[in-house]
Amino acid sequence: MYIATTFIAFLAFVALYSWYRLRKENLSSKDGYFLGGRSLTGVVIAGSMLLTNISTEHLIGMNGSSYKNGFIIIAWEVTSAIALIIAAMYFVPKYLKMGLTTIPQFLEERFDGATRTMVATFLMISFVVTLLPIVLYTGAINLESIFNVSEALGVTQKKGIWVTVVAIGVLGSIYAIFGGLKAVAVSDTINGYGLLIGGLAIPLIALITIGDGNPWNGLVKVYNHAPEKFNVIGAKDSVLPFEVLFTGLMINQLYFWSMNQTIIQRALGAKNLKEAQKGLLYTGALKILIPIVIVLPGVIAFYYYGDMFFDNQDIVYPELIKEVLPKALVGIFAAIVMGAVLSTFNSVLNSAATIFCIDVYKRHINKDISDTNLVKIGKTSSAILAIFAILAAPLVGNAPDGLYQLLQQLNGIFFIPIASIILAGFFLKSISATGARAGLVFGLIFYILTTFVMKVDLHFIHIWGIEFVLNILVMYLFSYFYPMTKKFEINDLHILEMKPWKYSKVWSIALCMITLLIYILLGIN
Repeated sequence: MYIATTFIAFLAFVALYSWYRLRKENLSSKDGYFLGGRSLTGVVIAGSMLLTNISTEHLIGMNGSSYKNGFIIIAWEVTSAIALIIAAMYFVPKYLKMGLTTIPQFLEERFDGATRTMVATFLMISFVVTLLPIVLYTGAINLESIFNVSEALGVTQKKGIWVTVVAIGVLGSIYAIFGGLKAVAVSDTINGYGLLIGGLAIPLIALITIGDGNPWNGLVKVYNHAPEKFNVIGAKDSVLPFEVLFTGLMINQLYFWSMNQTIIQRALGAKNLKEAQKGLLYTGALKILIPIVIVLPGVIAFYYYGDMFFDNQDIVYPELIKEVLPKALVGIFAAIVMGAVLSTFNSVLNSAATIFCIDVYKRHINKDISDTNLVKIGKTSSAILAIFAILAAPLVGNAPDGLYQLLQQLNGIFFIPIASIILAGFFLKSISATGARAGLVFGLIFYILTTFVMKVDLHFIHIWGIEFVLNILVMYLFSYFYPMTKKFEINDLHILEMKPWKYSKVWSIALCMITLLIYILLGIN
């Protein structure tokens, strides 16, 4: 009962605080609803980015993967810092100059309207069939484990998870539908730093317990129990070989942190370039710290449980929470985890609605629609997308390599082809609209065939790298026969102040050095 009380109390506090912050906001305008009124600060952007990215697919999926595979999966996190540097120093200044609301808008400026519509459609499909269902399902697993929902309702565990999925989906939709990006970002900030503090508490308390009061002694015991788990250099036949850092992984990271609407929308809502760069680089620092929350606990769980849960690795983190946290804190941490689920869910819903309204509805259905009516369409589309995601959530269970690995495999269907044409749009001036569309279609078909149909004996991240190169070649080939018909230049619309953050270069160098140091120190096992 106490756990449930603290859980509800924390959720209520976040909701009331968000309402208080938003009570005077204009949420009927396009920028007010979809971009938070272009008023977000660096701290809010970082907190929102972190929590949009880190949800239960990380807490459960990555800790489950590290329990089984060790620290090699840290590459997903620490290489993000490099991508965030590139986003802060190169991409975001250009986006803000152009006054973008969505990334597909850039594609129309650079190529044509058809390319923009294709990418917008693929993005909405990717949100509904990959990210949203996995976020809901992992959140439901965590809450089912903590609260024994199925037992309380007197139903099977499967039905208990289904009920929890619906509850999370409805609650997350309320934030996204009625509050827009500002509500999402404000609630994310509280939950984001709550997640960081609560997430750090899990391994700290565990190490104090293992080390008889001394966390360092606890870490030494965990290390000596299985030193191979701390090695960050993955073997060629491992779940994440070291070589993938130099093939497809960085392309994926560049897309995720520089071109992914769900993430970059926070930076597009910044009050100026300085705050956008601060937010991105603060996020880079947090991503280097976050393995303590989403990787180390999995290795600690191996110390506690051995290979007991190798066949069901995604329940390890909830088990560890119940193992180490005092009951007084379980409810609060469960609420923080719930906040992480809601954050990613409502952020993706808001981004999907933004893309639908700006890139599809306003362009193809009603070009003269008012901002007020466009916001209403955004709310309706959010509700419909949420229903589809809820229905799809139970279909992602029992992934053989864990839910996080499944998420990354599914993301590759859309991420790499879209990244290819956006990067080509910025750096390859001769690529035409026809070439971009040909590369997009080729990439989708190539990846689906080689990953899900033919089962090529090659890690899927290596396939990303091969696909990227082939996409560029296809784009060049079609652009040769169907060349560019218009000249593209980035023009500053003078919407925001474009003075860069004076510490951006210092932070960028520091993040690069820390990333390199992690691989040097943890790669010598």
